[in-house]
Amino acid sequence: MPSPTEITVQQLMRLIGTPDCPVLIDICIDEDFALDPRFVPGALRHPFKDIESLVPSFNGKKVIIICQKGLKLSQGAAAVLRCHGVEAESLEGGNFAWRDAGAPLVPANKIPERDAAGSSLWVTRHRPKIDRIACPWLIRRFVDPKAKFLFVSPGEVMNVSEKFNATPFDVEDVFWSHRGEGGELCTFDTMVEEFCLEIPALKHLAKIVRAADTDRLEDVPEAAGLLAASLGLSRMYRDDLQQLEAGMALYDAFYRWSRDATDEGHNWPGK
Repeated sequence: MPSPTEITVQQLMRLIGTPDCPVLIDICIDEDFALDPRFVPGALRHPFKDIESLVPSFNGKKVIIICQKGLKLSQGAAAVLRCHGVEAESLEGGNFAWRDAGAPLVPANKIPERDAAGSSLWVTRHRPKIDRIACPWLIRRFVDPKAKFLFVSPGEVMNVSEKFNATPFDVEDVFWSHRGEGGELCTFDTMVEEFCLEIPALKHLAKIVRAADTDRLEDVPEAAGLLAASLGLSRMYRDDLQQLEAGMALYDAFYRWSRDATDEGHNWPGK
């Protein structure tokens, strides 16, 4: 049974990918991290000796501290944060327990280099509809909560990528894009695979995104609803970043449906 200042792997798994997920900080020492350079989805690395420097950024937020085994480093760092008024817990069993439970781990080498503020930077075509909203949602919820996204004209994506060291996605002839014959697998599929996010709800959501993004609405009943909502958002917002923020809630809802409510219906009168 975990202590009152620990969270179990099962409890954290229910929070991963949701807006309520705490801030996840991996404080494994470099030698331990080098043995298995993978992250609990959404975790950010930070040296345990400098944990107090993060206190100002944790105002009003819950924090989970993760080390290799969930012992002295994570428990000590969480205790230090609590001394500063931060609501902090450690992950019971640490990365080892997460790994041994078969929970997903994101390869560090697949995450683009972060800037001085600790954010990865991505660039794609402006006026997003489906894939270019779904992918930022996936990145922020499962890879890098601080990720930033640039939306530019199609002909300038690669130039902006080069000049601003931003990772291009959902354009032709780049790593993070459609794959398969005729591009039948969309960029969302690519990211789920490359980030090793073997989560049943994400796999289910990927089918919906793929069908809506590649005009195969007959493949998945929910795809028509996602397409309609996405096109509606694209007409409600001229600013792509505002549309992205609104789209985050849309994909939060589809993810929770995929995880928790696929067998539930609705009728009237209610019973």
